[in-house]
Amino acid sequence: MLYVFGFERIGVAVSDIFFVDPNPDKGQEGAERGVRLEVRVLEQAELKGSIYSARPIRVDRPVWRVDLLESVAGEPGSFDRTHHHPAFTGWEPGPRVFDKELSADPLGWLEGRLGDLDGVLREAGVEPDDATAADAARLRERAPEIVDSARRLLAGVRAGELARPPGEGPDDNVRASWL
Repeated sequence: MLYVFGFERIGVAVSDIFFVDPNPDKGQEGAERGVRLEVRVLEQAELKGSIYSARPIRVDRPVWRVDLLESVAGEPGSFDRTHHHPAFTGWEPGPRVFDKELSADPLGWLEGRLGDLDGVLREAGVEPDDATAADAARLRERAPEIVDSARRLLAGVRAGELARPPGEGPDDNVRASWL
């Protein structure tokens, strides 16, 4: 499942995810599942038809990511693999950053960070003109709605309806998710 919230130049994408790290750090072995949220740059392309045609929209490069993950073998609600990636290099996330406040209150922490787009962008090393003041204001206003979508996805993950493992074939991916 994928939710996308779009503002002027910035968007937020939220999806369930099942993930197996092929090269895990010590203590991070085994499958993970949960919810991934990314702040992304949005781009509107030119119309491909008349003024009535649908507008192409690109949910483009990632700026910041938070992974509300738990080990599949662990206790539901533990948030034992929850972390964030404060910055990206191109499409590649920086290292996982584990934060005690994030693990203690993942949804509250997330809402606080979404309410501070300027701080998130500054920490990510993103140019200030990639977002507008309206992006920050609208994201702050919609942060509770975005967090509620993450909460609903987490409920679906814990119910076994979402974040299901990919196929079992030798060519199947180790990740099942939109993000």
